[in-house]
Amino acid sequence: QVQLVESGGGLVQPGGSLRLSCAVSGTIVSNGVMAWYRRAPGKQREAVAVITSGGNVNYLESVKGRFTISRDNAKNTVYLQMNNLKPEDTAAYYCAVNFAHWGQGTQVTVSS
Repeated sequence: QVQLVESGGGLVQPGGSLRLSCAVSGTIVSNGVMAWYRRAPGKQREAVAVITSGGNVNYLESVKGRFTISRDNAKNTVYLQMNNLKPEDTAAYYCAVNFAHWGQGTQVTVSS
């Protein structure tokens, strides 16, 4: 059974940083497409960052240059480093593997 557990969310001031983690079991992160999504209140879910098995990465335009997706194959964990956070980044963040399995999400709130 594939399970994903996100952590690392919290309250941060504008301009601050957070690192989200997604610990995966039941599948190997390096063999699949890993993605971070977010859903803000009243908005549709959107893909924030994707990393393929080959290491190719793609980002939502609004987070390019601020967010970085990475994976630690030894820990079977995927990360989302978020820098220079803005209030509009406030959302529940979810990780997914192969667009089929999802974690429970972690809340990120950017506010002064």
